[in-house]
Amino acid sequence: MKRTLSSLLLSVGLLLGNTQYAAAQTDPVVEQIIEAGQADNRTMEYLDVLSNRIGGRLIGSNAYDNAVDWCAYMFGQWGLEVWKQEAGEVPVGFNRGPWSGRMLGGDGMILHFATPSYTVGTKGVQRGHVLKEPVTQAEFERIKGKLKGAWVLIGGKNEGYPIDWTEKGDSIRNEIISRNAEIERQNREAMIHNRSLRDMSEKDRKKKGLSEKEIRPYEYEPGLFYRQMVEAGILGIIQASEVPIRALYDRKNLDKMSFGTLPPVPDIKLDDQQYAIIEKMVERREYFQLEFDIRNHFRMGPVKYHNVIGVIRGTEYPDEYVIAGGHLDAYDVATGGVDCGSGVTPVMEAARLIAEAGGKPKRSILFCLWAGEEFGLLGSRYFVESGTVDLEKISNYFNRDYTPFVPMGITVPEAMYEDMCAVCAPLKDADPDFPFTVEKRQGAPRPKPAKAGGSDHAYFAINGVPTIGFNLKDPKGYDFSYGEIWHTERDTYNKSIPEYQEHTAICTAVVLYGLANLDHILSREGLYAE
Repeated sequence: MKRTLSSLLLSVGLLLGNTQYAAAQTDPVVEQIIEAGQADNRTMEYLDVLSNRIGGRLIGSNAYDNAVDWCAYMFGQWGLEVWKQEAGEVPVGFNRGPWSGRMLGGDGMILHFATPSYTVGTKGVQRGHVLKEPVTQAEFERIKGKLKGAWVLIGGKNEGYPIDWTEKGDSIRNEIISRNAEIERQNREAMIHNRSLRDMSEKDRKKKGLSEKEIRPYEYEPGLFYRQMVEAGILGIIQASEVPIRALYDRKNLDKMSFGTLPPVPDIKLDDQQYAIIEKMVERREYFQLEFDIRNHFRMGPVKYHNVIGVIRGTEYPDEYVIAGGHLDAYDVATGGVDCGSGVTPVMEAARLIAEAGGKPKRSILFCLWAGEEFGLLGSRYFVESGTVDLEKISNYFNRDYTPFVPMGITVPEAMYEDMCAVCAPLKDADPDFPFTVEKRQGAPRPKPAKAGGSDHAYFAINGVPTIGFNLKDPKGYDFSYGEIWHTERDTYNKSIPEYQEHTAICTAVVLYGLANLDHILSREGLYAE
């Protein structure tokens, strides 16, 4: 039989010899947060809306704007103060529509592929023959008459980004082409020389000091004759991709894009097994065609993007803060169910649980849904560097990204340990499946980071703000693989883990509310090396 939360907390307090602590932690708001979070948790409802109703949420897209408006509306419905903070703009926007492809001829097949964001689609349904890209000028001259209306297979492996179609990219490729022309000349001379040795005996070769000359390999860059092929009228390029297919965005060109400077042709990332079949058919000079219908659409810009911040204002220290956040944007090749629906939705539910429990914290709690994390931590960086709040008055920033695992504890410097034990006591046995522990950090403090990276905690940490997060685990063995979903077509709603997500919301709400009710912000002693 489960003991009541109040009796559990009282026992914890008495064991610690601190009845005042025990009484303080029997806050009815905390009890109601846990009870409501277990009986009526709505985390997955929010994820359903973000992933399945709104979809991939790329900054610059209508979907991202819809997500901003919906999240701001929900915060308002719960009685929070809402900040809709403009964090920047992109010169053009991008919306992804449906895409499909198939092989016509041979054995036929439905093609499994994706395209990076901020790359163009087809001009309606486009059908054409297939060629392999040339790697020398001689090869280009040999096939240039057939390039018009062709899909071209290029080498290399997809890493998520499109081929660089800028003048700089052209310049790099042209330099390689020039060097390859010299290699080609030297190789022709070498082959003539080597053939002349075939009629000589080994003895004569040694007597004359002759030996075969090396045949040098050509330098290579995927899409080596990209510009020349585009000018010749190709339909698009196709590159092999491991599955699940990763599709990112045109990071090299986005800041310079306009409707007059959009990429010229589709950049298709194709299932590598299908690519191998098609490549072999091309090498055998079999006749077949590929047909693609890719609806990648652009928006007139500039398109502004916003952070969404829900605020429960502190009653005693309104200018001191406890913050939790995740990034609202997500790549649109899937629906952002994990990256970062798994971060945004527990933060939202934590806000609702505290608000509907009647929480009136001493210091302010901010629930931050960041813009543009995938494009370089844009929203959180703007928040930090624009002086939105006094960074010295942030007790801790909790970031959730990467994985939908469940909090099972937290590890803190010694100076935070007593406070964190008190705040986290209600979580120790809140759910027997997920017992929560607080541990002291061992070893010397790490240096304060000097460069950003990873996720939205980065710019907070660079500026000395505590960014201590939960210890996340997979105690029930759901076999989740972050590599499978990371920026791929499989980052969908069903890859999240409902019971972990729901308990994360409870943990987040309890800890945020507890820290906000301390008489002081967390000590930064021992947080970073001096």
